[in-house]
Amino acid sequence: MGLNSISQRLSLPKDPNFVSPSFSRNYCSVKNSDGGNGEWTEEIEYLDESGSVIYSGKGVRSVEPGVDDHVMVGGIKKPFLNASAVAKIVEVVKRWKWGPELETQLDKLQFVPTMTHITQALKVVKDSDACLSLFRWARRQPWYLPNDECYAMLFDGLNQNRDFDGIQLLFDEMVGDSSNNGISSFTAYNRVIQYLAKAEKLEVSFCCFKKVQDSGCKIDVQTYNSLITLFLNKGLPYKAFEIYGSMEAAGCLLDGSTYELMIPSLAKSGRLDAAFKLFQEMKERNFRPGFSVFSSLVDSMGKAGRLDTSMKVYMEMQGYGLRSSATMYVSLIESYVKAGKLDAALRLWDEMKKAGFRPNFGLYTLIVESHAKSGKLDIAMSAFKDMEKAGFLPTPSTYSCLLEMHAATGQVDSCMKLYNSMTNAGLRPGLSTYTALLTLLANKKLVDVAAKILLEMKAMGYSVDVSASDVLMVYIKDGAVDLALRWLRFMGSSAIRTNNFIIRQLFESCMKNGLYESAKPLLETYVSSAAKVDLILYTSILAHLVRCQEEENEKHLMSILSATKHRAHSFMCGLFTGPEQRKQPVLSFVREFFQSIDYELEEGAARYFVNVLLNYLVLMGQINRARCVWKVAYENKLFPKAIVFDQHIAWSLDVRNLSVGAALIAVAHTLHRFRKRMLYYGAVPRRIKLVTGPTLKIVVAQMLSSVESPFEVSKVVLRAPGDSVMEWFKKPIVQQFLLNEIPSRSDILLHKLNTLFPSSAPEIRSLSPPKPLIARRAM
Repeated sequence: MGLNSISQRLSLPKDPNFVSPSFSRNYCSVKNSDGGNGEWTEEIEYLDESGSVIYSGKGVRSVEPGVDDHVMVGGIKKPFLNASAVAKIVEVVKRWKWGPELETQLDKLQFVPTMTHITQALKVVKDSDACLSLFRWARRQPWYLPNDECYAMLFDGLNQNRDFDGIQLLFDEMVGDSSNNGISSFTAYNRVIQYLAKAEKLEVSFCCFKKVQDSGCKIDVQTYNSLITLFLNKGLPYKAFEIYGSMEAAGCLLDGSTYELMIPSLAKSGRLDAAFKLFQEMKERNFRPGFSVFSSLVDSMGKAGRLDTSMKVYMEMQGYGLRSSATMYVSLIESYVKAGKLDAALRLWDEMKKAGFRPNFGLYTLIVESHAKSGKLDIAMSAFKDMEKAGFLPTPSTYSCLLEMHAATGQVDSCMKLYNSMTNAGLRPGLSTYTALLTLLANKKLVDVAAKILLEMKAMGYSVDVSASDVLMVYIKDGAVDLALRWLRFMGSSAIRTNNFIIRQLFESCMKNGLYESAKPLLETYVSSAAKVDLILYTSILAHLVRCQEEENEKHLMSILSATKHRAHSFMCGLFTGPEQRKQPVLSFVREFFQSIDYELEEGAARYFVNVLLNYLVLMGQINRARCVWKVAYENKLFPKAIVFDQHIAWSLDVRNLSVGAALIAVAHTLHRFRKRMLYYGAVPRRIKLVTGPTLKIVVAQMLSSVESPFEVSKVVLRAPGDSVMEWFKKPIVQQFLLNEIPSRSDILLHKLNTLFPSSAPEIRSLSPPKPLIARRAM
């Protein structure tokens, strides 16, 4: 028997027939007859391997597992050493690992363990399954108390084995333990969240975080940083900001690496004030900001329009010895360009090139287009040439921008060079580019070049009708009627159509310039295309006839009037025929025509027509017909405020809005009405006024002076007392004047009519009612 195998040997007789007496094992917990601990009475000899006696004496008594916490050495109690207890636990755990057998062996331990023993044993046992088995056995014992250190070691072991489901399960058990026993597991709680966060277990880690918060346990800085880092890396900045808010409320601070993640995330999400606050805080805590922090702040501040702050951060970065990147330069330049600060953008552009960075295609395009649009064409063209030298092919939009801005400044040569460069590069000019170029060529009166560009535009597949019409309209507005007619012929030969509106504009321009022979084909084209000649257009032609003094031109104008096919022309023809041909009196004929007018749409046009027609009838000496026209026009309320009867105080006639002929006829006809009212009915007003305005004052005064009228001439009114006018009306010459025609001095009046008649008013384009003073303005 070895020294380590201590055996008990009883002194027994040598007789082989000896029968061993019965005896039972005595435990420390067994009491003797006196009430004391049981004692050994036999001598025990301890032998070595050779059988020699080493020691003899009273023996060490056994213990009852789970009851005794000491052993008896003779009569002396000796407690178990912690080291021995831990060693025994470790020995059992390492041998049995897990399962019911392990728990059976642990139940048979010859001492009562404590949580200290369990904790120390867990430090020695490295196997996580064995550790969990030992821990769960300990949890079922009456002496168990929750232990933060114990949980922390278990979580360490599970984390090493990447058993995150086990960590979550153990975490729930720990939460239950803590709530039942009121013990905080600060270290273990935080360690769980950190392990789960580092393993990118997003939902689980956040759930554990919320449970720990709800339990009232303090969360340390490292845990906050781990969670914030996790959410930022997962692209959930707003969740990270929420955790940061809790962290701030708890008085915790970020670490250096989390600053590096947090500041760019805040900046990119638009929370610039919070980002800049953290940036300042980072520097105050002596953390050195990295390039990503500076880059994100410069970019975000610039894009938000906070250029001063952006530049301040940029300069601060240079103070830290950090070198700007090409991306940062691009961001800064874009921000300054969008803010319209092109000088600062150009300085950064030069600085970027000096630093050895090569501007990219997008940056070249931005610099070229921004300077072109701001009118800095020299800088734009310089950057454009550099762009081509750098091997970048400008986009059609860049070409268009340059070409359109050069066109706006009237630089034909530069525009043509850009256009040729664009087409030679195989790029297709856009519609706006063609429009700008054609407008420029039209303004410069380069008809042949414009025609060439228009045909190329057509070959590119564009619809050129509108663009060609726009060019034609430019010539018309500039009064270049010959060029407009030439361009129209080119359009016709190229099968390019225009619209009736422009045909009418060109027709009116021809009429205005006396090109009647060219005007008639235009009118015929206008009418043949189903366009309707309105009363305004017809009246404008009639006004040209009124002013015409050459017989040849009168023939052309009469032909043009006939070509309109307007019902007013039939009325004009019928007006100058006899009653036999008309088969009705003049007054009825005039009333019938005016009843056919739609006054809701053509009231203004009808008023314009009456003014010009009365001019024409007066010139032709058709006074009675003119009186009929005026009478019907007044009946149809075309001039509703012309005549005013203010009882016995004042009667007045307002002819300010009438043409010369209309004014003369209105004065004669209205005075005739006044005469009948005064002589037949005896109504005499205090005064009578003829409101003529400064233009018609002389003409009306001269007409009335031929019959010695009592009207006195003032600035804009002819007035006379009612009694004086009453006496004047009684004179035979006045009766003849008012009933028949305008007497004597007609040559003077006709001369004035020729010079004062209204123009054709070509500015009236549509059916919209013309302004009432149109005739007078032209006069």
